[in-house]
Amino acid sequence: MSQFDLRVFAEELNIKAQSHPIGDLQQVRAALHGTRAVGRRIFSSLTITDEWAFHHGGRSELQFNIGFDGQKGKMLRYGVAFSFETSRSLPTINVLIPKVKLFNDFLRLYPDLYGDMRMWHWQGERSSEYSPTPIAPELVTNGVFVFFGKRGPVDALDADLILTNMDRLLPLYEYVESNGRRQPLLSSTEKSFMFQPGLTKKLPATKATRAQKELDVSLRHNILQEALYHKLVDEYGPDNVGTELPTGVGTSVDLVVRRPDAFWFYEIKTFQSPRACIREAVGQLLEYSFWPGSKEACRLVVVGESAAQKDALEYCRRLKKRFSLPIEYQQIAIKNG
Repeated sequence: MSQFDLRVFAEELNIKAQSHPIGDLQQVRAALHGTRAVGRRIFSSLTITDEWAFHHGGRSELQFNIGFDGQKGKMLRYGVAFSFETSRSLPTINVLIPKVKLFNDFLRLYPDLYGDMRMWHWQGERSSEYSPTPIAPELVTNGVFVFFGKRGPVDALDADLILTNMDRLLPLYEYVESNGRRQPLLSSTEKSFMFQPGLTKKLPATKATRAQKELDVSLRHNILQEALYHKLVDEYGPDNVGTELPTGVGTSVDLVVRRPDAFWFYEIKTFQSPRACIREAVGQLLEYSFWPGSKEACRLVVVGESAAQKDALEYCRRLKKRFSLPIEYQQIAIKNG
C-alpha cells in the first residue's frame, strides 16, 4: 500500500477476526462482566483514531491495542496494553491497579508463554524494549502507557498473523478481566508430556551486540539453552535430548534428557548467583514434575553460569536427604563475544 491507513487496517482486522478466537472478544467481555455484548467488532468507531486503536470497552481494561510505534507511519505495534492516562471515561487509574497485579501474576505463572514478545512503555518518552516481566509499581501512575506484544513494518503486515498473536493473548486477558477466576489455560487444551528430541531455535536472526548477549535476560537464556543442548547431546546423543517440551500443565521444560527408564528436567536461570538460580528454579522444577497431570522426573537440575559454592551444594544435598527431592545444580559456562 502506498500510504498506510490505520483506520482501514483496524476494520480489516475486525472482518478477518471472525475466523479467529479473538473475534469473540465482545462475547467474552460480556460473559466476564455480566453485560450484553455490543456487536462482534474488536475495534469500534469510538476506539479507532488515525494513530492507534483499542478494543471497544477497553479503556478501563487490559486493552487489545494497535498503533504506530517508533517512526510515524513506519512501524505498527499490536498486542495488549495498560493506558494509565486519565480522561473523562477513566477519571482515576485505581480500577486498573488490581488488573496490573493479575497481569503480573499471570506472567509469573507462565514465564515462557510469551517469550517471543516484548514489552516497552511510554513515560515522557518511549523506553527501549525488554523481555516480558511483571509491571513495576513505579510505572502504574498517571500518564504512563505500558505495551506488551510485537511490532512490524506497516508495508509487511499480515492481518491473520496479528490476529493469531491476539488469539494467544486472549487467555491473559480472560485471566485479568475475570479477577483470576477464569483459568488461563484449561487442562483440556493442554499438550500432555511427550518427549521430542531436538533444539527449538529461538535466537534472533539478526546479529546481537555483546551487551545484548550478556544483559538481555531472554536472549541470554536462549544462548545458554543452546549451549547446554549441545553439551547434553554430546553426552547422551541427539535422540535423547529435547528442548521446550510441554509439561502437560501449561508450562514447558527448558531441556529434557531421556534415559532408559526415566527423564531428567533442566531449568536454566541467568542470575550470576547460584543461590538466586536455585531459589528461582526449584519451585518451577517441582511443579513441572509433581503437579497433577505432569510427568515425574527422577532428576531436577538447576542450571546457571556460575560454579556452585559449598553452601549451594550443601543446600541441594539437604533437600535430597530430608525431603527426597532429586534437586541438583549444574554450571554451564560459555564464552562471551
